[in-house]
Amino acid sequence: MKKIAIALFIILLLILSSYFFLNSRITGKSISEINNYRTFTKAICNETNFCQDFIISCNGNKTLEIKSITGAAVQLPSNWEDPRNEEKNKLCD
Repeated sequence: MKKIAIALFIILLLILSSYFFLNSRITGKSISEINNYRTFTKAICNETNFCQDFIISCNGNKTLEIKSITGAAVQLPSNWEDPRNEEKNKLCD
């Protein structure tokens, strides 16, 4: 009797495990979405050269959040020009 119960349990276990294995919905999509997420800091200046640091969060080319960093601001001279090229001034591209 014990042998029959053990055999039925093993068969049931094999059927259930094969069902879950064959019907799993595991894909690499969630991993690829994580790879597109990034966070960085950037100083953004207005027309009077008052610059504030921000934390910028992106997912691919989409800007998710821009938060100012408190106490991270500076007033630069009026003749100061940003040495970075325009391409680097884009946020999430």
